[in-house]
Amino acid sequence: MAVSLSAAKASQIPPNSSDLPDSQSPKTHKPKNLNLSSNLQTRQLSFTKTQETSSSLLATCSSINTQKNPNDDLQKLCLHGNLEKALKLLESIEELDISVEEDSYIALLRLCEWKRAREEGARVHSYVSKSITHLSVRLGNALLSMFVRFGNLVDAWYVFGRMEERNVFSWNVLLGGYAKAGFFDEALNLYHRMLWVGIRPDVYTFPCVLRTCGGVPDLARGREIHVHVVRFGFESDVDVLNALITMYTKCGDIGNARLVFDRMPRRDRISWNAMIAGYFENEECLEGFRLFLMMQRFSIVPDLMTMTSLISACELLGDDRLGKAIHGYVIKTDFGDDVSVDNSLVQMYSSIGYLEEAEKVFSRMESKDVMSWTAMVSGYDHNELPDKAVETYKTMELQGVIPDEITIASVLTACACLGHLDMGLKLHELAIRTRLISYVIVANTLIDMYSKCKCVDKALEVFHRIPEKNIISWTSIILGLRINNRCFDALIYFRKMKQLVKPNSVTLVSVLSACARIGALMAGKEIHAHVLRTGVAFEGFLPNALLDMYVRCGRMGPAWNQFNSNEKDVAAWNILLTGHAQRRQGRLAVELFHRMVDSQVTPDEITFILLLCACSRSGMVTEGLEYFSSMMPYYYITPNLKHYACVVDLLGRAGRLDDAHEFIRKMPINPDAAIWGALLNACRLHRRVDLGELAAQHIFEMDEESVGYYILLSKLYSDSDRWDEVATVRRKMRERGVIVDPGCSWVEVKGKVHAFLSGDSFHPQVKEICAVLEGFYARMKGAGFGGAERGPTDNVEASKADIFCGHSERLAIAFGLINTAPGTPIWVTKNLYMCQSCHDTVKFISTVVRREISVRDVEEYHHFKDGICSCGDEGYCNKT
Repeated sequence: MAVSLSAAKASQIPPNSSDLPDSQSPKTHKPKNLNLSSNLQTRQLSFTKTQETSSSLLATCSSINTQKNPNDDLQKLCLHGNLEKALKLLESIEELDISVEEDSYIALLRLCEWKRAREEGARVHSYVSKSITHLSVRLGNALLSMFVRFGNLVDAWYVFGRMEERNVFSWNVLLGGYAKAGFFDEALNLYHRMLWVGIRPDVYTFPCVLRTCGGVPDLARGREIHVHVVRFGFESDVDVLNALITMYTKCGDIGNARLVFDRMPRRDRISWNAMIAGYFENEECLEGFRLFLMMQRFSIVPDLMTMTSLISACELLGDDRLGKAIHGYVIKTDFGDDVSVDNSLVQMYSSIGYLEEAEKVFSRMESKDVMSWTAMVSGYDHNELPDKAVETYKTMELQGVIPDEITIASVLTACACLGHLDMGLKLHELAIRTRLISYVIVANTLIDMYSKCKCVDKALEVFHRIPEKNIISWTSIILGLRINNRCFDALIYFRKMKQLVKPNSVTLVSVLSACARIGALMAGKEIHAHVLRTGVAFEGFLPNALLDMYVRCGRMGPAWNQFNSNEKDVAAWNILLTGHAQRRQGRLAVELFHRMVDSQVTPDEITFILLLCACSRSGMVTEGLEYFSSMMPYYYITPNLKHYACVVDLLGRAGRLDDAHEFIRKMPINPDAAIWGALLNACRLHRRVDLGELAAQHIFEMDEESVGYYILLSKLYSDSDRWDEVATVRRKMRERGVIVDPGCSWVEVKGKVHAFLSGDSFHPQVKEICAVLEGFYARMKGAGFGGAERGPTDNVEASKADIFCGHSERLAIAFGLINTAPGTPIWVTKNLYMCQSCHDTVKFISTVVRREISVRDVEEYHHFKDGICSCGDEGYCNKT
């Protein structure tokens, strides 16, 4: 507040005034003695290049001939605000080699500051630098005030250093500039240097310094400044005491803020507002409302700042009754005509979920500014109505309202939810055109939008152009890489981030998700150690993220340790259920479910999806149907489409295909593609082509883009030796632009994750890997294993090898065998499903090398040991 007070006072001085708060008389540069007649004849010959320059010089010469000082004309032009003519006259005077008086420079500088003319101010500064060697206090203060007002602290500091003498105004202006720009440490250091050189602070100094202490926040220094306030005799000044109240509230010391408030000999409305807002900021809303009532008893009339603080407090409390009461007070006191109060009401109603009330306030507003529209757009976005947010923004455009950075960020968030890439691109272009792209909030939301629209390369492009990346920037790009299945890159960016920015819990959750996706156990353990060291292990979703990482990496022992060391919410129980379901451990999943219920944890929709999946994969049909039937009567959970899909899968895997079809026909809700997909998968398992084709027909009527359903149908035909139909399916995929993701497998060796793509020929050890695999294939043929005939080197278009597998896990396993000690377990993670050929091959390898090999594909775990798989040789044929 103090910064603006001092700067405002400087800017409000009339441009021709010379009354600056210093004790020195101005040093005026007197004009040189000139032989006017000869000088004019000589100079007029050289000033005939342009008509404009000639006329200007003639006017100047005329004033000199009549013994009139041209500096007077220059100051008059400044007084009347004619900057353009004043600058032309300045140029003419300089070319005539007439000395420009200090008062003329000061008037020009104040006019540039008043008009916010940056380029013109820089030109005047250049003239000053050329003509004046030593800056006086008055001229230096004028330059300081102008540069600080422009936010040009580099030139301000340069001017400050050139000044031979400085008064308290000089120090206050620069100190206030640093504080306003957020350079709080520099501002505090400048204050202590000011005291050290013997400058006594004034009524404008302390609000600047106290604002700085509140901005850090630094309560210890704030208390020190409080002592200085008393020492220098400002303990009764209302502006200084108001700044003290604000400082204490910003530093969280609401008790001392109230002591200052209660001991004030005189209070103004700002005092009451500062104390009320302080209570709200420190989440003591009831005390803030009590003080508001006391304010009314003292007959202090509230202003707009009071009302916006009260409305914001209602938003913080989430109390709709109190919010409506304040709204009624606003209407009675005629504050409802102010756009800022209406904006606060829209924001308040939106945040507590009362969108209809927000819409009423918004529609009744006679005048709407950009904040009004932004409040409505962000309100829709906050309440998960992105389509309405986009519609409101389009209406705003039609009204000709220019968006700000918050508007664009809100609409980009809505576009990310809706997947509206086209509109996101237009907003990106608008942000570049209006230079709003320089705001980091806009860049961050662009990263999020591009990531969710599957354009992660564009997200990376935006990220790399951010000059000063904050923690949200890094977290957004890491999460964007994760959701676009580029987890390897996500870990690389996380390592870069740690060198520049300290990650928070949200960042760590995103990185742990990437570790879980590719099985990067050692990287996950490093993060676990980091969160324990930094004391954030129990913060937010981190406990469950760590649990999920261990479960997905196949380490159930550490997972149980993590589970037992934290509070167990429903999400934690669900994560463990996921682990048992993926391992076909239906009995353990059922036992865990009953332990969950006995622990007074209420299961949710996800719990029953996992429980039904565990029963389905373990062949527990009767138990699964019983749990499905108990959802509504015992747990008050209405089954949704995912639960019905689980039941279809349960019946289909057990071979009860007609029962599954009948179940679909009798469903109380319309089946979606996923439900018919479960039936198609069951038909593939049991080679029921007729019913599978019926399911596929229903699927492609609803979804022609999902690659998984084409793969299912192709496998149904290939397992039934109907290769013409396989070719037909693949042709349709090409025609519709459906692309199968390339097979990719990850293996962690000595703490480093290595990735292998299908047919990878660029790895440094590719020759060794191929040699190892060829050796295994030769031994498999010799032992009569069928899997040897389906190696990755076979290039048959319609072979019985799984054409959608990619076989990349074989490369990863061979690499692990080469680079680890004998007997060491091999853990591989894959982005696709494991085919029968790979399943047979890995079984054989585990027998030869006598190692445990674990492969986690997108559906379940396969743990191979001594030629036996944990799936009981059924897992490879249960793939979608």
